[in-house]
Amino acid sequence: MSRSRFPAVLRAVVLPAAALLTLLSLPSAPSAQAATAPEPRPPRGFVALADVDPTILQEMRYVTVHNFTGHRVDGYRRPLCILTREAADALHRAQRSLLRRGYGLKVYDCYRPQRAVNDFVEWAKDLGDTRMKAEFYPRVDKSRLFEDGYIAAKSGHSRGSTLDVTIVKLPAWPTRPYVPDEPLVPCYGPREQRFPDNSVDMGTGFDCFDTLAHTLDPRITGVQRANRLLLKSALEREGFVNLPEEWWHYTFKPEPFPDTYFDFPVLRHPLP
Repeated sequence: MSRSRFPAVLRAVVLPAAALLTLLSLPSAPSAQAATAPEPRPPRGFVALADVDPTILQEMRYVTVHNFTGHRVDGYRRPLCILTREAADALHRAQRSLLRRGYGLKVYDCYRPQRAVNDFVEWAKDLGDTRMKAEFYPRVDKSRLFEDGYIAAKSGHSRGSTLDVTIVKLPAWPTRPYVPDEPLVPCYGPREQRFPDNSVDMGTGFDCFDTLAHTLDPRITGVQRANRLLLKSALEREGFVNLPEEWWHYTFKPEPFPDTYFDFPVLRHPLP
């Protein structure tokens, strides 16, 4: 081999080797499997309500845009109620007692992932987004939602034994779908003016940020008060406790997971 050709051949060998060493020294790119972390899954003890009692109606609001945020809430992949087994069994017992009287239960929300709660918090911080104010919080300034207790960084729903629920008179026709950007009416208005709901008249709509939504507010009288008390008595007999500020909000006690805030998404898991 001539002296003139040797450097060229040497460079042909050495340069690729140097490039290889450089590549080996770089951080390895994450594999597709590592880059996509598996979603959290519910622990043993959670069930789909429909598997326990398919007669309980489900109108899951946060998987739709018809809620106080005006958008589909993070973490809700399917219109599905998931609860702890104990809460679902207790709700089934309450349903049986109401069916004998010609009524049934309907749930608006059940287990709520922590990521959904975080979504609420971020929405509440955006004071410019008031697209749903006319229906859900007409008399509350959005800047006060944290101070007044309507929004918080943690929710009992994330522990799996809290739900938002109402009563329907049977047979019940489905509630008509919400049409985005349709005119909004205050949630505390007369029943015939509020957004239609196939539930009995509770005096306000669901998720009404107003003192009229307090379960025993003295301004709620007559049939509306009787309906709230019917729901309250049916659930309390089976171990549920009402949140006094919201006629629809109940928690089964004792909670199986009193100190754990879960964050698995709402979808049809192969539940254990």
